[in-house]
Amino acid sequence: MLLRFGTHRDPALIARMVRYNLITPEHANWKAGHPVAVAYQERTGHLAVPYGHRGYSFPLGRWLADQRRAMVAGRMAAERAADLDELGMVWDPTGAAREENPSAARAYFAETGTLAAPVTATALDKPVGQWLANYRKKGGLGKNQAVARRREPQLAEIDPDWNPSAPGLGWTVDRQRTYAAITGLVAAGALLEEIVPGVSADGLDVGRWLERQRQHVVWRGLKPGQRERLSSASG
Repeated sequence: MLLRFGTHRDPALIARMVRYNLITPEHANWKAGHPVAVAYQERTGHLAVPYGHRGYSFPLGRWLADQRRAMVAGRMAAERAADLDELGMVWDPTGAAREENPSAARAYFAETGTLAAPVTATALDKPVGQWLANYRKKGGLGKNQAVARRREPQLAEIDPDWNPSAPGLGWTVDRQRTYAAITGLVAAGALLEEIVPGVSADGLDVGRWLERQRQHVVWRGLKPGQRERLSSASG
């Protein structure tokens, strides 16, 4: 910033003016926000703060957004950046979400053996069910085609059937979840003929569901890929 004056001014006076009008308010803003950030981190264990969040009547989310802008613009002092790093500052919220979502998906798959999660499902305290439901929608992988092409194989690597309604299998998420529960029982040592009505897994009466699939009318209405999938459940 360049200041121009029409007449001579005392340098000490100019320095005080700059300090009082620019430096001091900015310092006060840091002093107001940093303790609130510390308190939030101590309470939650992280600093991934929503933009609209207020802590102790202080707009912490907006304050952190301001710190990110200062960092990008090269206006943040090194010691302040170090302080925020120590608190676990999320400098790139979008990038962090891209990492957290696949991690939550992997955790859910490790627990259930499928990504056919109900919308209400959570993993690692993340709404993985809603996230997957959004991704399964038309265009849900993102408008940016390069991003979409990167996301799809990332999910398929975790579970090839993450989107069971896609061409090839073509059945509902609920059906895939039930099928995954049956294959889980078989993998644990159950015989397919032992899975009769009343046998449950993951809160589902998989025995009743399997009996219905065996009925001639239902079986005849299945696609070839669906029949193959059910036939292979017995290994």
